[in-house]
Amino acid sequence: MWESIFLTVAATAGNNIGKVLQKKGTVILPPLSLKLKVVRAYASNRPWLIGFLMDIFGALLMLRALSLAPVSVIQPVSGCGLAILSIFSHFYLKEVMNVVDWMGITLAGIGTIGVGAGGEEQKASSISILHLPWLACGVAFLFVLLNGWLRIYRRQRREQELMQSEVVEEIIYGLESGILFGIASVISKMGFVFLEQGFPALLVPICISISICCSASGFVYQTRGLKHGRAVVVSTCAAVASIVTGVLAGMLALGERLPESPTSRSWLLLGWLLIVSGVILLVTSTRLVHFLPRKWRPVERRQLSSLRNREASSNPSTIIQTAALHHLI
Repeated sequence: MWESIFLTVAATAGNNIGKVLQKKGTVILPPLSLKLKVVRAYASNRPWLIGFLMDIFGALLMLRALSLAPVSVIQPVSGCGLAILSIFSHFYLKEVMNVVDWMGITLAGIGTIGVGAGGEEQKASSISILHLPWLACGVAFLFVLLNGWLRIYRRQRREQELMQSEVVEEIIYGLESGILFGIASVISKMGFVFLEQGFPALLVPICISISICCSASGFVYQTRGLKHGRAVVVSTCAAVASIVTGVLAGMLALGERLPESPTSRSWLLLGWLLIVSGVILLVTSTRLVHFLPRKWRPVERRQLSSLRNREASSNPSTIIQTAALHHLI
């Protein structure tokens, strides 16, 4: 179990740090295209190339982690990526972090230890190919409800002649993208479970292909939310929905269960709660810090740069070709 935890932490670190390095490299690069001159420019840019390789390597490590442990363990731990990104930005990019950031990092770290301590090795679930249609129907039903809710609010907004986006739209787009990211993890894991149960090996690439499609769709919804809404709301909803969906869908579709030992079960549940809380604190830290005593508020202008970089790193429009592979899991 600890091996899969370490692999997940290393994978999410590679994904998130790779995104920052790619973003840093694109500052002096032209828009990405298939022209030979542009491709050479990207390939010769050291920060972008290192970030690209880290991103790919992180995705491969995440696939390996999913093959070793339940998705209900891997998906919450992957939420620590934002904490690792914050630490990297603080020491490498010299960005200022406030006390709320450090609290979020601490909670995410403790939560990861709790998940590792509470997780148990599980045998392959007795699933069948029929779980995929049921899972698809469940996701489709959720999207019908969310999109119906979105249409109602859009209609009310048109009737009231409101130009600005409502917070409801930000929440819905964030939830939809997070659900798709979580489902992508479950479908990838399902391919490995099928392989363990003796099904044809062809199901593994099929499941991975479906997972990539779910991830790409998730980026579309997240981009819509970020285009018209606030990154802090969309990113929070997406991160929490991704973790919750991965856990619940893993239990329902793959037969994953909570540990039988009360102590292990408590550690696992506490780990989930701390990771989700840490992610929420990290995403909302720039707003929450205003409620702290003045002496605890950072006054350096670098904090504005930190916010911009963090929002840019969560914006799918700034992520290069490897974005779909990043959220494949």
